[in-house]
Amino acid sequence: MGTLYLVRHGQASFGADDYDQLSELGQRQSHRLGAYFRERGLSFEAVITGSLKRQHQTWLGIQAGLGNPNPQTLVWPGLNEYDSHAVIQAIHPEPLAKPDTPALYKHHFGLLRKGLQAWMRGQAQPQGMPSYSDFVSGVTSALAHVQTHHSGDVLLVSSGGPIATAVGHVLQTPPEVTIEINMRIRNSAVCEIHYNAKRLSLVSHNTISHLDGPGYQEWVTYT
Repeated sequence: MGTLYLVRHGQASFGADDYDQLSELGQRQSHRLGAYFRERGLSFEAVITGSLKRQHQTWLGIQAGLGNPNPQTLVWPGLNEYDSHAVIQAIHPEPLAKPDTPALYKHHFGLLRKGLQAWMRGQAQPQGMPSYSDFVSGVTSALAHVQTHHSGDVLLVSSGGPIATAVGHVLQTPPEVTIEINMRIRNSAVCEIHYNAKRLSLVSHNTISHLDGPGYQEWVTYT
């Protein structure tokens, strides 16, 4: 039985014009995770990432922390995150203020929850996004690919939405629970799934053991 390590990207640039870039802290989180893997003698027979910049940049940071190995790599667009702006706009077309205060931040994520619920129920279709069933298929097809083509340790670098969807698929959670899983996944957090050709079993979720040591308390982020 192999182990699939699902990693959420490092901190991105929330509130900036281009969210799809790792912040300086996000780069450090990614490098630290790679160093943590190296310290434990972990290597990967394959790496799968979405096609978003923050996902690819996270893999580059992990790769550097590991000592620059060159495993088989595959870009899987089905692991890309949903478009949060499109999700919110589908239920709240009016312009929103930039979320730069705690109150606006809370309002932003409250709307995101409602928008995700509407999308998952088929009550709203965010512009430029797939249906929810197609989004789920993009994630579960990546899991099936690992089960079919691999038998050892595999790294999958993605985002909160796809990772929560993968966990929800394994645990058979309802969509509302998947949303709550999504909202609580920390940057550079690791989820472990044991797999073989017939079965997927969740071992751990949302762990940040690489940030447990002294000096890393301020490195724990959610966006």
